Amino acid sequence: MESLNGIAFFVQAAETRSFTEAGRVLGVSSSAVGKSVSRLEDRLGVRLFHRSTRSITLTAEGALFLERCRRILCEVEAAELELSETQQAPKGRLRISLPQVRTLVMPALTAFMHRYPAIELDIDFSDRLVDVIEEGFDVVMRTGEPTDSRLMSRPLGSYRLQLVASPGYLASHRPPEVPTDLVHHTCLHHKFPTSGKLEPWPLKRSKGAPEFTMPASMICNTSEGLMDVVLAGLGIACLPDFMVRQAIERGQLDSVLDTYIEHQGTFRLLWPSSKHLAPKLRVFIDFMVEALFAKQVVA
Repeated sequence: MESLNGIAFFVQAAETRSFTEAGRVLGVSSSAVGKSVSRLEDRLGVRLFHRSTRSITLTAEGALFLERCRRILCEVEAAELELSETQQAPKGRLRISLPQVRTLVMPALTAFMHRYPAIELDIDFSDRLVDVIEEGFDVVMRTGEPTDSRLMSRPLGSYRLQLVASPGYLASHRPPEVPTDLVHHTCLHHKFPTSGKLEPWPLKRSKGAPEFTMPASMICNTSEGLMDVVLAGLGIACLPDFMVRQAIERGQLDSVLDTYIEHQGTFRLLWPSSKHLAPKLRVFIDFMVEALFAKQVVA
């Protein structure tokens, strides 16, 4: 920054041909301008001005340096103007990481793109736990409580897991009445991509109920893959309510063991902590909070 100030002082002095006049324009003393130019000359190892008691004139090196400095200051001014305009109008590229729940997020994303056509979305769909800062994401959507102190967060809405199966599957297999009945069923499981562990089914255990191990007839690392298989009548799956709601309303799926399910999850947006949010990020956060779980009150 000191170098940039020195350049600004030098350019002003060259254009006014006076340290005194340059100081008046810049709001500093003439000695401050003279000392700044002298430090610049010492750093460069060349003399930029011929000095006399009445005036200053550029040396050959000073004239050459002046043209470069004018271009530098023009670039700085253009950059400041560009940033100022960015603060006023949401635009530019926004890099986002989202879980693979396209049925939930795509309607909101397409509506956002219609409203803010000047914002370019670079979307990475992944259930992997990304490093927001190291991997250069502007914002990510994830479940659970935030644990990284470098990040800000805002809740989007809640969901619950449900056990579902197709009517055809339940017609050919006796519907489970208690959790232990699942040992006799085709169970379709979700695997966490990062850890490789199976996502547990949130079943309440009655006091004194025996422990049991559910069969794992299929394991998949995406919920959407499980959705296709359960719709095909090939077993029971544990899926989020927003994914199965329409299929249940259409009669394509039935929920099972509802009274034994104990689950509540929350989706959140996370982004690097900063005093000032870029307009493109601010409008994205506000829009997603408003649109994603429109019928819910976000706590």
